Parts: sequence; C-alpha cells; structure tokens
Amino acid sequence: MTEIHTSVPTPAEQFPESVPLTAEHLLTNRRIEPTGGWRRLVYQLSGGRIIPSESAAELERRTLIAQAQTPVASGHHRIAVMSLKGGVGKTTTTAALGNTLASLRGDRVIAIDANPDRGTLGIKVKSETAATIRTLLAEAPHIVRYADARAFTSQSSARLEVLASDTDPAVSEAFDAEDYRTVANLIERYYSICITDCGTGLLHGAMGATLELADQIVLVTMVAVDGASSAAATLDWLTAHGHGHLVKNAIVVLNAVEPKSHVDVDLLERHFAGRCRMVVRVPFDPHLKEGAEVDLARLRPTTRGAYLRLAAAAGQAFTQRTDRSK
Repeated sequence: MTEIHTSVPTPAEQFPESVPLTAEHLLTNRRIEPTGGWRRLVYQLSGGRIIPSESAAELERRTLIAQAQTPVASGHHRIAVMSLKGGVGKTTTTAALGNTLASLRGDRVIAIDANPDRGTLGIKVKSETAATIRTLLAEAPHIVRYADARAFTSQSSARLEVLASDTDPAVSEAFDAEDYRTVANLIERYYSICITDCGTGLLHGAMGATLELADQIVLVTMVAVDGASSAAATLDWLTAHGHGHLVKNAIVVLNAVEPKSHVDVDLLERHFAGRCRMVVRVPFDPHLKEGAEVDLARLRPTTRGAYLRLAAAAGQAFTQRTDRSK
C-alpha cells in the first residue's frame, strides 16, 4: 500500500492575511475624527456621519507621531545635542525636542544641562526647584526611587523634566566626565530618554563621557557660513576621534531658517545629508527668539511641524539595542 504523507500547514499558511486584532482593523466603520480644517467642518455639519478621507499631510503627521512614539528597545536612550559654536539655538533645540517627545509618549523624558560653565537649560521650563545637577550629584547615594530623582527636576506642561545647572558662574563648579557618568547612570534607572544639552567645546571634561555614552547626536547650526563651517568641523573632529558611528546616525538641525536668505540652504542641506542620517530645517519663530520658556502651544504650526519631524527622526533610532554592560 502506498503511504500517504500529509503536511500540517503552518500558521502563516493557515492565516496568510493575519492582521493585528485592533479596533482600527476589526471595525469596518472605524474612522479617525478629523481634528481641523474643512474635514472637521464637514464632520461637524453632518453630525459625525460624514468623515472625509485624510489628506496626505495628515497621514504624514500620523506617521511622524508613530515614529516619535517608538518604544525604546534598550530601555534607555541617550541623545546628545551639540554645537561647536555658541548662540545657534542648541539649548532651545534641546528643550523643544524634549517637549515634543514628552508630549507624545507615555514614558519619562528628561533633559539635563551638561554645560561645564553657566547653563541656561533651566530657563526653558518653569522652575519648580532650586536644585541643580550639582545638588543631585551630592545626594546621588540617597536616590533610590523615581520620587527621589523627581525632587531635583522641574517639569514643563508637556511633561518634559529638566535637570538644570547652576546659573551663577561664580558658584558653578567644573562638571567633568566622572560627574556625567554618575548622573547618566542614575538617570537611566528612572527615565526612558535622556537628552543632554552639551557645552560648546569638544574638549571639556564632560564631553568625552557624553560622546562615549550617547546613542545618537543632534548637531545644531545656523544658516550662515561660519555656523555651517563649525558644524562641518565638528563632524570632522568626531570622525577623526572614533565617533564615526555617531556622525553616520546624526541629525543636523538647520535652525531659525528665514523665508529669504542669501545663504544657499538647499546646498547646505545636501552637504549634511550626504554625511548624516537626517537634516531638519526649523524655521525662525518669534516665540523662540524670546529666549525664555519653550511652550509648544505658542509656536507657529510650521515650527511645531519641524520639531515633530525632529522627534520622529530621533525616534527612528529607538529600535536600536545598546549594550549597557560596558
């Protein structure tokens, strides 16, 4: 008798079109309520019966939000915001990126001021404490839970926490590599994302440890010849000193871009796009020029959109698993 062999179909063969069992997939009448524009007006006038299809811009925005919400695969992710030249908006970029991520995510996001001298990150959020990064260092052995760490930070309306530095240069102390490692290791226990506002120098004490521990960098520059040259020199220095992987995965922010400029912004963008992972243009915004607290609600829509693209670009690296045993 001929023996008949039968194969058991795999789950993929049994259910070739399997999809996530979510409301969006299972409910055929499930459509997202429009948030604005003519689609919102049609939705309201029809009593919710008519929901026009989403525009390409709205679909793109949803995609960017999803990228910014990417879970952190390693449990903790460190972003270093850098610039070799001062006055280019590095600290503002740190605060705006942190606020954007914190407003979209459910985990904890913190920004820390690692400037070796007088830092201004604390000015970008309403102060809730007089504590500083130096205070936290002194109390580090006694911080054993999130509530202990939270006592040293101020929180924005977007849920970003900020660990400030001393604003008075007369009382500030040098912040070296070992100090940064201590703070970074402590922060890792209680926060998913840490954004470090670095000093402008590449050789000060804390910078070595910052680069050593960073998962990705955000390099900020103005649209100007000297700013662009400094940014390019920073990338050269990083590559020459063993940080080529950070350069390849870097995001370059062209900050405070004016509608009309004598500088060829497209050429500038192509240059950095050829060296780094992403380039994001942030337009000039009157609210940011104030130099005070960064409030996302007061930004122009185009500026909020630029920071969403920056947050999404950063989020694309959250899937990377980092070896924290080193």
